Amino acid sequence: MNQITGVHCIIELYGCPFGLLDDEDFIRETVSTAAAESGSTLLTLSSHQFSPQGVTALGLLAESHISVHTWPETGYAAADVFTCGHHCDPQQAGRYLADALRAEHHTISVLRRGGHPGSHRQVFANTEAGDEACTRPNPHPPYG
Repeated sequence: MNQITGVHCIIELYGCPFGLLDDEDFIRETVSTAAAESGSTLLTLSSHQFSPQGVTALGLLAESHISVHTWPETGYAAADVFTCGHHCDPQQAGRYLADALRAEHHTISVLRRGGHPGSHRQVFANTEAGDEACTRPNPHPPYG
């Protein structure tokens, strides 16, 4: 079986404003909207505000998950969007997160998950802000 199970995006966000990265309510709202932007179904949302700063939020999706971890003191956030099936677009969620967190620079690494062991484990896209690689046609699109 070579059919992939899902798509996993790893989003690196740099140069984000301290105030956004340290605002738990804003991060929760951002995860919720990212789920909608990807076409996925948010089941539950949990978060934690760290002291002296930082937020972690996890959105449990019917299709898998979205997580965001922030380091306001360095302007950095790490996000993770994994969706299974063929109706969601986790890359759109990643692009939304980069815009919402006002990242000066970001990358999105995209991995196909599942299928035959080893057949789809390579990174097939790694994009940076302003790079259109995310939108290049893929001969075997993982979702549709």
